[in-house]
Amino acid sequence: MSREKKRLLAAIRRYVVFFLLIAFVISCCMLLFLHTMQTSVGISFTEKGIKTAAILTMGNVLLLSLLCTVIDVVRRRFMVERPVRRIAEGAEKIMKGDFSARIEPFRSIDSESGFDTIIEYFNRMAEELSGVETLRTDFISNVSHELKTPLAVIQNYGTLLQSPDLTEAQRMEYAKAITEQSRRLADLISNILKLNRLENQQIYPVTKRYNLGEQLAECLLNFESTWEKKNIDIETDLEEEIFVESDDELLSLVWNNLFSNALKFTEPGGTVSVTLKTEGDFAAVRVSDTGCGISKETGKHIFEKFYQGDTSHATQGNGLGLALVKRVVDIVGGDIFVESEVGKGSSFTVKIRRAADGEIPKDS
Repeated sequence: MSREKKRLLAAIRRYVVFFLLIAFVISCCMLLFLHTMQTSVGISFTEKGIKTAAILTMGNVLLLSLLCTVIDVVRRRFMVERPVRRIAEGAEKIMKGDFSARIEPFRSIDSESGFDTIIEYFNRMAEELSGVETLRTDFISNVSHELKTPLAVIQNYGTLLQSPDLTEAQRMEYAKAITEQSRRLADLISNILKLNRLENQQIYPVTKRYNLGEQLAECLLNFESTWEKKNIDIETDLEEEIFVESDDELLSLVWNNLFSNALKFTEPGGTVSVTLKTEGDFAAVRVSDTGCGISKETGKHIFEKFYQGDTSHATQGNGLGLALVKRVVDIVGGDIFVESEVGKGSSFTVKIRRAADGEIPKDS
């Protein structure tokens, strides 16, 4: 059925509705009026007079029904169909991938019609979709770049390994490079999967009470070979008997990423310090380094996926570590802050609510 036929049928239905409504109202009024005239005043009506009144009443009903229908059609055309058409056109643009589409607010006499509210939320949705689309495009671009780099290195060194006249030292060097790039590729895929699960809330914290200082010490010791190789001084100031009630596996991701970054960006002979202090009801963990530091502009984006302050990619990394850190800290209900100065180093502070004092540790 065509749109014009649908509109015609809708107009006929509205006319019938108005006709029945007005006929009922006028008939009731006329019957009440005639009954009052007969009983109170004593006026009697002839058959001809009744017929004439009936014809006039029917004519009034038809005329008023038509008038109400016309008024309703005009009202719907300007106050309903126009904003609906405008919203439909905007939705069609969104469906076609134009996330820049916005709808101008519809100003009408009936300010409580609700269309402006719908348009406001539509524009908010379009803005969010635009941001998501931008992030998706950037994500795909960055993932492609990060995957191509180690794959290209692996391919090149794999080709070199096929040369029959390689020395044993060269063969070991190329094999080591392939192993390192394979590990980098595996870390990238692992971080992507972890971040995806965190962002889609597929990981649920398993809370338990444990000693935070002991966890920090254990995580830091995992990097002993790294700091010894780079001759980095490690300074620790861990306050004892600080317990938290949180997911220890999730928090270990935070500490491992912060320690890894601190050691990665600190030059040989530099210093990395880790402190744990009580600040009111919170445990404050501070990881500082004497590395290259980050600018204020970089600091604004440091927790975004794939954002790297070192745009040259001279330092190996995939820009997902701090995004993971931020997401985990949010999940466990903590806060994270960064302070940095270019050329002097960076400090990351994570605050987590402490377990209530005076309780016996569950895992002691």
